[in-house]
Order: sequence, then structure tokens, then C-alpha cells
Amino acid sequence: MTAISHSLRSSCGRLKDHNISCTRLTSTLSSLVTTNPKPFNSPKPHHHQNQTKPIIPYTQTLKDSLLSLIKSCTHKSHLLQIHAHILQTSLILDSSICFHFLSLVSLSPPFQNLTYSRQFLFQIPKPKAIHYNTVIRAYSISDSPQEGIHLYLDLRRRGLGGNAFSSSFVMRCCVRAKYLLGGIQVQARIVRDGQQSDSRLLTTLMDLYSICGEFDDACKVFDEILHRDTVAWNVLISCFLHNSRSRDALGLFDIMRSESYRCEPDDVTCLLMLQACASLNALEFGERVHRYIEEHGYIGASNLCNALITMYSRCGCLDQAYEVFKGMRGRNVVSWSAIISGLAVNGHGRDAVEAFCEMQRMGVLPDEQTFTGVLSACSHCGLVDEAMDIFDCMSKEFGVVPNVHHYGCLVDLLGRAGRLDQAYQLIMSMDMKPDSKIWRTLLGACKIHNYETLGERAVDHLIELKALEAGDYVLLMNIYSSAENWEKLAELRKFMKEKAIQTTPGCSTVILHGTVHEFLVDDVSHPRKDEIYRMLDEINSQLKIAGYVADVSSELHKLGTEEKGYALSYHSEKLAIAFGVLATPPGTTIRVAKNLRTCVDCHNFARILSGVYNRTVIVRDRSRFHHFRDGHCSCHGYW
Repeated sequence: MTAISHSLRSSCGRLKDHNISCTRLTSTLSSLVTTNPKPFNSPKPHHHQNQTKPIIPYTQTLKDSLLSLIKSCTHKSHLLQIHAHILQTSLILDSSICFHFLSLVSLSPPFQNLTYSRQFLFQIPKPKAIHYNTVIRAYSISDSPQEGIHLYLDLRRRGLGGNAFSSSFVMRCCVRAKYLLGGIQVQARIVRDGQQSDSRLLTTLMDLYSICGEFDDACKVFDEILHRDTVAWNVLISCFLHNSRSRDALGLFDIMRSESYRCEPDDVTCLLMLQACASLNALEFGERVHRYIEEHGYIGASNLCNALITMYSRCGCLDQAYEVFKGMRGRNVVSWSAIISGLAVNGHGRDAVEAFCEMQRMGVLPDEQTFTGVLSACSHCGLVDEAMDIFDCMSKEFGVVPNVHHYGCLVDLLGRAGRLDQAYQLIMSMDMKPDSKIWRTLLGACKIHNYETLGERAVDHLIELKALEAGDYVLLMNIYSSAENWEKLAELRKFMKEKAIQTTPGCSTVILHGTVHEFLVDDVSHPRKDEIYRMLDEINSQLKIAGYVADVSSELHKLGTEEKGYALSYHSEKLAIAFGVLATPPGTTIRVAKNLRTCVDCHNFARILSGVYNRTVIVRDRSRFHHFRDGHCSCHGYW
């Protein structure tokens, strides 16, 4: 018996209960070694890999046997033995054997080890492009995509040529690393090698341009694709979403299905469409996508069900979100987190806490996202004690280390509850450095409770982080206005003017029959503007009879009460609601999406209108939903 056969037999004797029997592995390798014992001279070493032992030639039958062992290997010890056997024989020169072994150690989850894969690649005396491609592909889906780029450069330096697969895999590495310059260089190589007709390759290039914010270039590449399949359309849709063009993304759903293209959306398309609908508050379109999912048999996919829950929740339709959740066969932690977050943002804090407890009773352990959702629910509803208990059990019972989002929820909770000093102490005691969102949350709470000194301190921290935004100045201006500190307000306003700091204008949208109607404050751009303003004047008259009085605390200018009331009359939410009353039959729910936090006066306006006009009005602002029904709001005045 040869030395290697004896070694293999000794190692296999210690292995039990594996898919490949120890007897089979040992006997197979032993027979492979002893069948052709005559050595021949080893090839030149590659990458300074010294090979001093004799290399044994192989028959096709024995090679097929080893390929079968590689494909059925399930244990690392067997893998190492096969590796040793390949190095001891002529099989290190066999392209097919090396390819299958590399695929196993590069891409198979039980064995995936890129350092090991790279070492084996460098042990191959004469590697081919297919070997490099395998390892580059593995790096393209790893956390070290830059290593794949380096291997591609090595492939080129060695004159191995590469092919469309090489270009595709290295392009994916560039996408994962967000390496635009590298992608442009690969694109030049694609043109040089005549690969520009490869649609999958161009699709990956589109993805790179999209992720790197080069929207126009991504669209140009799409136009160059001769045969645009569903994958190409999906990347284009994703490109629109990444560049805040959700409205245009929705339009692509119908365009790709038109007679001109005849390309059917798949499950990925539906997932992207649902994300766009959630972003736009586009309920009608979301329901269309839901029907498409059911008609095409995708409803069993958990990721689509989770996306439907999120979409309906983000459109204020909690009943429909719950129906999807209830109909799911297997609810995972993502499903529970989605419904908990949906309950939270729609003002059902106690139901969210109950769902959090129920998921544990069902044996599903919460993760970081779950805790963010349930802590947010407590924040929106003022459940201070419950939130503190949940926060305390995160690490103790579930091993989840609190992150900045969890601390942000607690700061928001304490701030809304008026416990601002405690919120500030919590921030200062954090294990990580507070980010701008934390300080901005505290600043928002200072605005609600008129904490001028602490608000200024929060602004100082934002300046220190170089993260001060125009909206932060507005919050501070609100604090000064509420305190009637007109001198500081004037100074701040002057500073903003000198620095040309532009605030984000309030914008509200209503979607009616698939068309998005957008309104700004004092907007005169809508084609039905005259009718809208007449309707708003009529609504104001009716609401005043019902006891509505403008809350002028949101007006920052030093004006009289009557003048301030007039300045508040044409906020974007009011114009959007007036349009909803004008353009829909009585009793129709009016859905409004606002890009900023709704002001106190607009909140009161919508609440009283819901009772006077017998309308349900659902307003989604920057942080939550307000469901107005019968003169009441789901937030119960706590927001």
C-alpha cells in the first residue's frame, strides 16, 4: 500500500455518519492511486509553488470516479483528502477536475472559503480563464469584491484573454464595491473585445451606473441592449427607484408589457413595483400589482407577501396588510417585523406590542428590525414603561445589541413624553457616537415642548457633526417663534439668507385614477386651481362654523393673529384635501402624502373636516400616519 493510501485510510477511520462513506472514499482513492503507479516528471511550478513529489497519470474512468467524489463531497475532511490527492497526481493538470474542485470550495456554502480557493487557483500550473472566472464570481457575491477585481487584472496580465463571463463577474465585483472607474475600464474592454451585444453583461453595467448615481448613463446602456429581457427591465426600474423617480418606475410596468416590447414582469418586477407603491402612497397601483401576483402564481413567495404587507401599511390600509399576513403559510421574522412596523406607523402601538409578544409565543425570535418596529410603536403611542422593558430585554434575553436606531426610538419616545433631560442623558450614555438623526430627533422634541436652550445644544452637536440641514434651522426658528424670541429668530433668518440656505418646501400629493396630483404651499400650477381655491374657501367657512380656529403657532413671521391665520390657509395639505373633496364622490376616503411633518393647524383642519364632511382622511407625513374619522385622529393628539 502506498504512503498516501495509508494516510487516507487512517484519516477516514475517524469519520462517521457522512453522506460519503469512509470506506467508499478510501477505497476509491486507494484504487485511483495504485492503478497507475508510474510517475512522470512534474510540470513547471506556478506562482513559486514547489512540487517535488512525483505526479501520477490518470485514465478517464478513474477521473470520472474522482469527479463523482467531488460532486458528492459533504465533509471538510473528505475535501482536504481529495485536494491532497489532486496535488499528488496528474489531476492538477486537468482543467475539468480543477474547475469542479474550485466550484466546490468557492461557491458551495458548506465549504466556501475564498482564501482557500485563491490558494488552490495558484497551485494550478496552467490555469485557464474558467478557473479564474469561478473565483472572481465567488468574490462578486462576497464582502471582498475588490479581490475579484485584482484577480481579473491578474488574469489579463497572464494573457489568458478572458471572455464575456470574466467581464460579467468582474463587473459584478465593481457593482458590489461601487467602483465606477473600474466599471468604466471594464466597459472599454467589453467594447474592445466585441462583447457589447451581450445583454446580461450590459445589464450588469447598467446596475453599476445606477448604484453609482449615474442615471443618464444607465439609461443609455439600456437603449443599447438589443434584446431587452425582464432582467434588463428590472435593473432599469431599480435604477429609477435608486434615483428617487418612483413615479416613473411605475410607468415602466405597463411599458414593458406593451405591444412594442411584450416583456412579462416577474416576481422581482413585482417586488420593485411594490416598493415604488409604498414610497408614493400609490394604493390603486399596489392593488393592481397584488392582483398580478395572484394571477401569475407568485403569492406563495414570502418576500412578495412581506412586501405587500409593507405596501399596504405604508398606504394606510392596515386591514389589507393584516389579511395578507394572516394568509401567509409560513411567517418568518421579516413577516412579523413588517406587520409590527405597519401597526406602529399607523398608530396602533398596543397592538404592535401584542404582536411582538405573539411572535415569541409562536417560536419566532425577534431581530434588530423587529425591535426597531416595536420601540417605534411605543414611541408613537407614549408607552414609555413598555419601551424601557423591551429595550432592557433586547440584549439580556435575545442577545440583540442595541444600535443607533434603537436609541433613536427611545430618544423620540422620551422627547414626545416631555422627558427631554432624560433623553439627553440617554444620548450622552450611548455606547456608540450619536449620529445626526439622534440629535435631530431631540431637536424636534425641543420644538414640540419649547425647550430653547436644549434645542440650541442639539444644533451645536449637529454643527459639530457637519450635518446641519435647512430643516434643522426651521425647527430652531419654530422654537424661537413659540418663545416669541423675535430677536434670535431675525438673526437666524438673516444668517440663512446670507448663506443662501434654502429650506425644503412642503409638498403634498393625492393619487387619483393613477394620476399623481402634487401641491405646494400657495400652489397655482394645478389645472383646476380656481376650483380648488373656491372649494378650500368654502371648506374654511364650514369648519369655522364647526368651531375651527387656525392654530398660528406654526407661523414663523412676526404678524398679527389674523395675518398669521391667512398665511396658514393655503398649506399644501389643505390644497390636497380640498382637491380630494372636489374630485371624489361624497364618502370617498381621501389619501394625502406629505414630505414633511404636518403642522398643528393642518392637523386640526383635517380632524374637523373629517367630521363635518363625513370623510375619512388619511395623511401620511414624514414619520407616521394620521387617520382622521368622525372628527378624531388615530394619534389621539399624541404626535
